[in-house]
Amino acid sequence: MDIPDHLMDGDVMDTTEVHETTINMDPFVLGMRSPVAQTKHQKLSNGDRVAHSRSPSFRQEIMTTTAKPALEQLPYSTSQTGLVYDVRMRFHVEVRPEVNQGVHPEDPRRIYAIYKELVDAGLVDDPSTVSLAPSVLARIPTRFVTKQEVCAVHSERHWEFVISLELWDNEDLHNGGSQMDSIYLSKNSPMCARLSAGGAIEACRGILNGHVKNAIAVIRPPGHHAEHDEPMGFCLFNNVPIAVKACQNEFKDTCRKVLILDWDVHHGNGVQQAFYNDPNVLYISLHVHQGGKFYPAGPKGDHLHCGEGPGLGKNINIPWRTAGMTDADYVLAFQKIVMPIAQDFDPDLVVVSAGFDAAEGDMLGKCHVSPAGYAHMTHMLMSLADGKVAVCLEGGYNLRSIAVSALAVTRTLMGEPPGRLATTIPTPSGVDSIEEVLRQQAKYWPCLYPKDPSKRIKQTEGERIHDIVREYQAGWLWENLGMSDLFIAHSKTSRSFTNQVLATSNHSESRPLLVIFHDPPDLVGTPDPRTQRLELHNTWLTDSVKQYIRWAYDRGFAVIDVNVPKHLTDLEETHEHAEEIDGKKNIDETQLLAKYLWDNYIELSESKHIFMLGIGKAYTSIVNFLKENDRCRERLTKVIGFISDECTLPSYKSTTDDFLDRWYRDASKIFVATGHYVWEKHKFKPPGKKWGTLQRSDYNDMQEMLSHHCKEVTGILTVLTDDWEPEAAPVVGASEGET
Repeated sequence: MDIPDHLMDGDVMDTTEVHETTINMDPFVLGMRSPVAQTKHQKLSNGDRVAHSRSPSFRQEIMTTTAKPALEQLPYSTSQTGLVYDVRMRFHVEVRPEVNQGVHPEDPRRIYAIYKELVDAGLVDDPSTVSLAPSVLARIPTRFVTKQEVCAVHSERHWEFVISLELWDNEDLHNGGSQMDSIYLSKNSPMCARLSAGGAIEACRGILNGHVKNAIAVIRPPGHHAEHDEPMGFCLFNNVPIAVKACQNEFKDTCRKVLILDWDVHHGNGVQQAFYNDPNVLYISLHVHQGGKFYPAGPKGDHLHCGEGPGLGKNINIPWRTAGMTDADYVLAFQKIVMPIAQDFDPDLVVVSAGFDAAEGDMLGKCHVSPAGYAHMTHMLMSLADGKVAVCLEGGYNLRSIAVSALAVTRTLMGEPPGRLATTIPTPSGVDSIEEVLRQQAKYWPCLYPKDPSKRIKQTEGERIHDIVREYQAGWLWENLGMSDLFIAHSKTSRSFTNQVLATSNHSESRPLLVIFHDPPDLVGTPDPRTQRLELHNTWLTDSVKQYIRWAYDRGFAVIDVNVPKHLTDLEETHEHAEEIDGKKNIDETQLLAKYLWDNYIELSESKHIFMLGIGKAYTSIVNFLKENDRCRERLTKVIGFISDECTLPSYKSTTDDFLDRWYRDASKIFVATGHYVWEKHKFKPPGKKWGTLQRSDYNDMQEMLSHHCKEVTGILTVLTDDWEPEAAPVVGASEGET
């Protein structure tokens, strides 16, 4: 066997690792030392201790001073945690590392960094250290996986391909790996892959045989991306599915139902493929998805892939929409989805695909899970399957991050309580992802709410409330302010376009014109947690835009009110939960609508004072419209914007006009939520003029912002129109006879 020279450095490969693969799983290795025996052991020098520990007299001393268990199998509270680690798994290396101009993320030092952290913490009975822990990890020897075990998950062709790598020359290995999906190959890759899969099997077997209460397998190469007939994503054999199927085959009913929990930051496409129609394996994956753009790209990691056939509902993806997820996001997902489903499933064994690339500091994952976060997830999983939990290493590419994270998980497996979490407040994006999964999985799991009401709503001919609310608004604006529907040409038909643009009859006259683009108003209420029904007497419609329209009307302004729907109701209504229109698509369509209104109505008016008010996401559409239509600048008097903490703040910077942002700074007034990221970004330096003239609001909620700043905005408009004498507002509709 060829061993790369750089792996023989003393500072990298400790000589204390050599003995590990020869340890037998006998009572001497697995039992705990008594306090007396440990004290004697620690008084010896390192050299004497190694020799003494191998002597028959010391072996007899340990066996006589250790109390015999009351039961043949040690109870949970006194059983040890197992450790799988074999130095040979580090021999899977790049044959031409100079080509990548740096160390590959799947670095052979990954497993040694974890092992050394465990040794330094005193958790491993290593000859080079004196263990201070009352109980150390029980060493579980790994072995080579067999062809039969691998072919329970992979094709025979896949097995033959991996094994054949031993015969390839370096040039073929390099070229072959470069043509695959994120793979590198070496002559030692088959050996390491077989040891890695074998180590996962032995970790699970040690638990199921009762030798250890739980175990951590520090193995590589990782496995969860490897598919039936294809290695990918640094993975050759899919270790965890191989271990699960091997144990199901060996232990039968005592290992019939298995939960695989995958907290690697990437979706475990290979694990999902292996058990997609299997009712006895529950696969739950928490991963960054980014709409299918994050590796492995594609839709298979979304929340809609729930299994098929008898396995329907047994595949649960929790896809994060963005990177940057925190402890609070993962813990919330565990509390609301993972643990209720897992308890309902009631597994016989829990296997964790433990990638640590969602850890703080990982360059690929870019998330912020702390060691305490991983410990809390582990602690919750230990309440399942009578504590039978096997943690198998997957990804994780920051050596320090994976070391401290694995140590925290190991300490928890050994019985220590998890550390404190730095934050318990999940991100808005994380909450949205979790709620999306809940709605989908509630179809298959009685323990989850809310239930899908679409069938009941369809039978009762329900209507979407956003269309009804706009009809109500249109009726109120007509009866009180005389505003009617403006004709807009649309490329498709939707009920949501009815009454989308409303205007006063004087919109073409020589008077100030206020054009408002806004999101639909808010409904505020508390739904029943079981039925999801909203009681109308406990539900409120909050529409602060009405204050601005009423003021402008009373002042004698002309008004054009544009409602930007978040969803377009199809003529063939499905009554199912509907997501908002894609953000970019909505912005682009609103921008086209703004241009249509300008060309057909606003530009044709005689108004000398034109104001645009953009609220929420609609503000971005106004900015984009103005950047592309420079002739508007001559007619516009002021642009007012409101940006909540959930909205992006667009810039007015132009690549062709150096003076554009200066004009916009003078012509704009933008109220930005107090919690918006722009304030954190510019904590020590005021935001530049490309954003316009920004003012920090005291609020985050859009309706509160609109209500609070109404007097300020109307004051600005009053000053800018002081050269125009308002006329008495016309009296119309239901307000006839009133002033």
